[in-house]
Amino acid sequence: MTTNKNNLTTSWGAPVGDNQNSMTAGSRGPTLIQDVHLLEKLAHFNRERVPERVVHAKGAGAHGYFEVTNDVSKYTKAEFLSEVGKRTPLFVRFSTVAGENGSADSVRDPRGFAVKFYTEEGNYDLVGNNTPVFFIRDAIKFPDFIHTQKRHPVTHLKNPNAVWDFWSLSPESLHQVTILMSDRGIPATYRHMHGFGSHTFKWVNAEGEGVWIKYHFKTEQGIKNLTEEVGTKIAGENPDYHTQDLYEAIEKGDFPAWKLYVQIMPLEDADTYRFDPFDVTKVWSQKDYPLIEVGRMVLNRNPENYFAEVEQATFSPGTLVPGIEPSPDKMLQGRLFAYADAHRYRVGANHNSLPINRPKAEVHNYQRDGQMRIDSNGGGSVYYEPNSLGGPQESPENKTTAYPVSGSADSTAYDHNDHYTQAGDLYRLLSEEERIRLVSNIVGSMKQVTKDEIKLRQIQHFYKADPEYGTRVAEGLGLSVPQEV
Repeated sequence: MTTNKNNLTTSWGAPVGDNQNSMTAGSRGPTLIQDVHLLEKLAHFNRERVPERVVHAKGAGAHGYFEVTNDVSKYTKAEFLSEVGKRTPLFVRFSTVAGENGSADSVRDPRGFAVKFYTEEGNYDLVGNNTPVFFIRDAIKFPDFIHTQKRHPVTHLKNPNAVWDFWSLSPESLHQVTILMSDRGIPATYRHMHGFGSHTFKWVNAEGEGVWIKYHFKTEQGIKNLTEEVGTKIAGENPDYHTQDLYEAIEKGDFPAWKLYVQIMPLEDADTYRFDPFDVTKVWSQKDYPLIEVGRMVLNRNPENYFAEVEQATFSPGTLVPGIEPSPDKMLQGRLFAYADAHRYRVGANHNSLPINRPKAEVHNYQRDGQMRIDSNGGGSVYYEPNSLGGPQESPENKTTAYPVSGSADSTAYDHNDHYTQAGDLYRLLSEEERIRLVSNIVGSMKQVTKDEIKLRQIQHFYKADPEYGTRVAEGLGLSVPQEV
């Protein structure tokens, strides 16, 4: 059999059968570790830059606390959420996504919103963004997506053709693209934006009963955004505008704060809800699952050293505590591996022993040696398990709760492919002035695309979300709306 020279292959030359869908147990997962192509792709992607973060390279951070304001103990046994009034110290890192470490703060880009809670049961990392959805819903596409946001390998310039080509071939991105190109695409400051866990997580109570949840941080400062023109002007005058604003606000005692809410879905609703609740490109209607208050986050102390605290801070959605568990969200499943792996590469195998990452709880395990081991390395204590010498043992009561999985091991897509309803609903929620700015931002970006076929393909997606949406973009680009939409 003749091999096609254009076949996509692994690094060892084997042809890849599916580069769009992770291998999962059935359509809902979870993702299988036997998907060696996925693991290689994510592991290689994490090692493509030295030494700054591959994504979220530019950021600012601050210390603070979280205080519980509502009793949610019937939903989760997480100790730091166990009683009203309880305070937990935390560290937050805000960031842009696509730019390098020296890039401007005020560009059109999602913002990272990562929170590290130093709880008595170990650290809990909530690693989200300032948007409730994301561009893709399967981690196998993440390296390719980020490549489109980076620089062309020949010109070393940003490449609008790559950006819009990928989006036009990935219709699941439409919801997030609409948010990004709207007024919310450039927050006025880190203080004036909401934060979201984005993914679905599972809360489990002391009786072992579970619910699906989504996190919402609502800023108490109010939402404020920048227009494209103002954002561009600030980028040229003060590329560190957001970093400076956060630092100076805290220094003068104007402590930013957010209220944390969750949406709660009964486990059984996941099988009947009109959108797949584990698809991170979709939201849950707040009419169906109203926001429930949890607590309040306050940032009240700046870092003493940027590198030691902000640059060396490591966050992973796999850093969990009892009472909080993952969902079958395929994007989340990939992040559980990829984030911790990135930290082991970028900062070192012992990144969690650095002061900014070190848990307040005592650590007892059998991990030894490795780069930058800065503690006693376990001394002379027993260094293997099982043992009969009094070493730390597992606690069965803290096992992750079971949930059924079924299906063939295969590279499987999501069952639901309605990528247009929620994007269209969002467009129709906007005022006329907001729609004008949204279309203007899209047209300004897409005018840089040199291939009309990419523009027309993307216009079809806008049109399917809302005919007016697609027509306005087409007219702005001087193109006709395709007849078959």
